[in-house]
Amino acid sequence: MAAPAPGSLTLVTSPTVYAPDMTHARDPLPDSVLFWDAAMKTMDASNNQEQAQFVFNVTNVSTDPVTIISALPSCHCTQAELPATPWILPPGVGGQIKVSVDLRGKMGTLYKSVAVTTDKGMKNLVVGINIQPAPEHVMTEAELENGIAASKVDRQAVFKGDCAQCHNKNLAGKYGPQLFAVTCAICHEATHRASMVPDLHHLTGPTGVEFWRVWITSGKPGSLMPAFAKAQGGPLDDVQIASLAQYLNAIYPPTVNH
Repeated sequence: MAAPAPGSLTLVTSPTVYAPDMTHARDPLPDSVLFWDAAMKTMDASNNQEQAQFVFNVTNVSTDPVTIISALPSCHCTQAELPATPWILPPGVGGQIKVSVDLRGKMGTLYKSVAVTTDKGMKNLVVGINIQPAPEHVMTEAELENGIAASKVDRQAVFKGDCAQCHNKNLAGKYGPQLFAVTCAICHEATHRASMVPDLHHLTGPTGVEFWRVWITSGKPGSLMPAFAKAQGGPLDDVQIASLAQYLNAIYPPTVNH
């Protein structure tokens, strides 16, 4: 093959690079373009389930190819999986978008969304998860008596051994009402409240935020009330104690001596 003549131009070609038309990417996606089996999906999850997984089925019902450019979740605990990006769906062709939500450390009902962007517009997909509460452990009379006996010797015993399963578990990241449910209510609001556990609805002395903060922090030596502060061998940090004191003050209105 002859070499190019001096001074001549050599034509170099490169592969075509796909560039989607983004003109309508921010517009709402018309229903006549893509058909979804649902725009919102929900499920119930057990209290110890680590992930919730959903599958959205989509079909191109238009007469033109549709390019799905991205699927962006509403937060870091949610992930969306596409077959590829850009994902080109010819007319009549369908596929799946998989969505997963990390449930670790979460409780109650959650709603997350995924913004799907195409060259024909945007579509929001929503998932809802109802996390079931942990089943209440009903203590036997023998367990209750053993726990009371251990607490009389060491009031911090509720945070150790078998007692820790109820009193010192899943406390991280919980504040206010959630923290109350797993630290206070299990004793003070129990269906079969032990006779030596005070009824917080009928306290006779003055109360207030500081009253609750002191009791939560230090408990009461010589009684069954433990100290919840980490500095005193308990499981709660200062922010958790402050949030709990505020919540207790709200649900048990302050009382004063007259």
